[in-house]
Amino acid sequence: MPEEPTSDPASPSLREKLYIVIFEHDTEAGKRFDVWLLWAVLLSVLSVILESVESIRVGYGGVIHGVEWVLTALFVVEYVLRVYSARKRRAYVLSFFGMVDLIAVLPSLVALLYPLAQSLMVVRVLRLLRVFRVLKLASFHGAGDALLRALSASMPKITVFLGTVLGVVVIVGAAMYVIEGPEAGFNNIPTSMYWAIVTLTTVGYGDIAPQSAVGQGLASLLMVFGYGIIAVPTGIVSAEMVRSEPAPEARRCSACQVEEPRSDARFCRVCGVQLSGDSASD
Repeated sequence: MPEEPTSDPASPSLREKLYIVIFEHDTEAGKRFDVWLLWAVLLSVLSVILESVESIRVGYGGVIHGVEWVLTALFVVEYVLRVYSARKRRAYVLSFFGMVDLIAVLPSLVALLYPLAQSLMVVRVLRLLRVFRVLKLASFHGAGDALLRALSASMPKITVFLGTVLGVVVIVGAAMYVIEGPEAGFNNIPTSMYWAIVTLTTVGYGDIAPQSAVGQGLASLLMVFGYGIIAVPTGIVSAEMVRSEPAPEARRCSACQVEEPRSDARFCRVCGVQLSGDSASD
């Protein structure tokens, strides 16, 4: 009697195979899956953009709409498979990429009840961030981590800064409401605060403008103040990024053992011996 075939206990399960294809970027199957996923995301975003053009929508609306829903169905299936195959499902669902994957499919489901929400499918472009993992652009990961650390460290200072700006907006908005009044378009304090924000950020829509000399003087001060305010958040984040960078490692002279803190130094400042790491001059 021939023996019945037995399953190999070492063979991976279906869930493990799906995990390797979907989450592992070092395998050949994983790379192919990620590349095809990126192309699908690009095609989906492009179809949404093209559908908003009336001439294209009239001529090819049916084809574009069909492509959108086919891709939507694939993205929904892909998200379900990601949740199913993830080793730590809760961690994946609550992770950054997990939230991006969920947000990418939600607009298409909302569009069943509210058709205009279909345009929000362009949020799928966030899924292109996976290109950094697919192409192994480690330097971009490092730069992104440094930026996130700087933003996190800057948050208390930026919060104080935004609170100060909000206070200025409220005060100036209330003052303009008193100075100009409804006759000049400052119908209420919220409208005046809107004008203050537009003026402070130097956007200047021009839909509301002060008419009196006092109001124009206050507006001029707010405009000048706005130029100085714009640079503050940039300076705060830049300072934190510089502070988070590791200090250059001091080199030691092989002859006299004196440390040289300057990274651009080629010779020892004490004995003149060429420092290690520098080739002999021509």
